[in-house]
Amino acid sequence: MAQIFSRAADTWFRVAMLVIVGGLIGVFIVAMLLERSDYQTGRGWTVDQPVPFSHQHHAGALQIDCRYCHAGVERSARAGFPPTHTCMSCHSQLWTQAEMLAPVRRSLEEDRPLRWNRVIKLPDYVYFQHDVHVQSGVGCVSCHGQVDTMPLLHKAEPLSMSFCLECHRDPAPRLQPRETVADMAWHTDEDRRHLGERLMREYRVDPAGLTSCSVCHR
Repeated sequence: MAQIFSRAADTWFRVAMLVIVGGLIGVFIVAMLLERSDYQTGRGWTVDQPVPFSHQHHAGALQIDCRYCHAGVERSARAGFPPTHTCMSCHSQLWTQAEMLAPVRRSLEEDRPLRWNRVIKLPDYVYFQHDVHVQSGVGCVSCHGQVDTMPLLHKAEPLSMSFCLECHRDPAPRLQPRETVADMAWHTDEDRRHLGERLMREYRVDPAGLTSCSVCHR
């Protein structure tokens, strides 16, 4: 019987299969790395704003409390953006003719709110409440990083599902007294786990139900 395939056919077939399988594995690995990359999560990226607001200056140098501008953070799901009159409570007297503040003055004159652009935007299928976290003792710095050192605000953490679940599974080491949540420099000499476990009892934080899908997806 005549030989249809050459003796090298088997070898070439095996090489081709290895290349195909290796390529598929490579594509999968690249996709996984891309999904976790700062490019995809937005971590470390700044966003253009109508006014180049510096948290380093306001929250850091001037020590303005987060809640002065983000007034809803303790009592509603959204932290809220500061209305123009909040900005003008200072800037009607300070830097009144500064060019970079022209959009703020125009906003007041025209009675039209500034359109701030979100730096952190969770997917539509994720349900998040600021007030629940604040009332449970989760500090601003836990998710937003040291905003008092940021000339332009950027996303400090990926805020991925794994990031959130890590805290939901074991919240104790990440909790602090409610009255300190906006303190960027808060520190305690008490063991964080012991403190956190005490606060969990005091604030009625039960991790048993925090990993249920319905907590974040409703």
